[in-house]
Amino acid sequence: MSMSDVNPAGVHLPLDPLPGHSSRGRLERVLRRGEFAVTTELNPPDSADPEDVYNRAAVFDGWVDGINAVDASGANCHMSSVGICALLTRMGYAPIMQIACRDKNRIAIQGDVLGGAAMGVSNILCLTGDGVQAGDQPGAKPVFDLDCMSLLETIRIMRDNGKFLSGRKLTTPPQVFLGAAINPFAPPYDFRPHRLAKKIAAGAQFVQSQYCYDVPMFRSYMQKVRELGLTEDCFILCGVGPLASARTAKWMRANVPGVHIPDHIIARLEGAADQKKEGKQICIDIINEVKEIEGVSGIHVMAYRQEEFVAEIVHDSGVLKGRKPWRKEPNPANALAEAHLQEAAEQPRMTPHAMAGVAAESNEPN
Repeated sequence: MSMSDVNPAGVHLPLDPLPGHSSRGRLERVLRRGEFAVTTELNPPDSADPEDVYNRAAVFDGWVDGINAVDASGANCHMSSVGICALLTRMGYAPIMQIACRDKNRIAIQGDVLGGAAMGVSNILCLTGDGVQAGDQPGAKPVFDLDCMSLLETIRIMRDNGKFLSGRKLTTPPQVFLGAAINPFAPPYDFRPHRLAKKIAAGAQFVQSQYCYDVPMFRSYMQKVRELGLTEDCFILCGVGPLASARTAKWMRANVPGVHIPDHIIARLEGAADQKKEGKQICIDIINEVKEIEGVSGIHVMAYRQEEFVAEIVHDSGVLKGRKPWRKEPNPANALAEAHLQEAAEQPRMTPHAMAGVAAESNEPN
């Protein structure tokens, strides 16, 4: 166990062994120890500069157990989830690689799963994905070869059975912790717990919910989930996030599917002298309520364009419960790779003329 996983309170609960696999990822270890987990998401840049990713991730350092690498949410093009994960794992962060089914067929998706696992990705969040008409390139051709359920099943088969969907054997299966999204606030409400059951049957081990602003509604959902016995098979993280203003809240309520914001939340924002500060406090208050709901294993903090508030929200809510904040740990393999690159850079370089001569000699008949 690395020092980043030490519980300063002295509680070192053994992890329950998984049947045939273990992701070895921090998020799964934290959840299986019974500690309250915190995840967030990194909104991808419209850029090819890695520093744009590192700067966005830096504000989370020390406060979260996993960072979602968003996969073209809203059907808008940004840096890819795979690319973000490559950068995050290189710097020692713990990414949750989102995979949406909208843009790739099963061949590409299975390849991305292997590539992600090879880079050190331990967590994958399976999504169906928004339709292309929701984004800024509605002329794009949607794929949807798989959906969330079949994607979960696909990766579970790769991991547990060591096979592609074609039946061809894998040399080394991907050891990943499988997740999905849930939306307790979208009708039909009574169906939502049963849909979670289907996702668990397909392979989901953890889920992240849509934004929660109606705690009584979420509490009712969790009661039904417990009655179905689902909390014994899956870790549930409640989605939360700060509202920048009453205007933002009204827009989200009208335009974001499955987001239910009660009138009293909007009234509280409208009555505040500093609406942004009040939105942050509302988020903290909601966290303090949902963390007491039986079966809730953590929170997923979504702070779009307010990422700087994540650390403050986590700190002020007290959800870390005294355990050391996690900080990124550079991968030793990366240091070795850097050394090899430096060694290669110090080697004498051939001139283009010399390289052309070598190429010509290699093409001469024996």
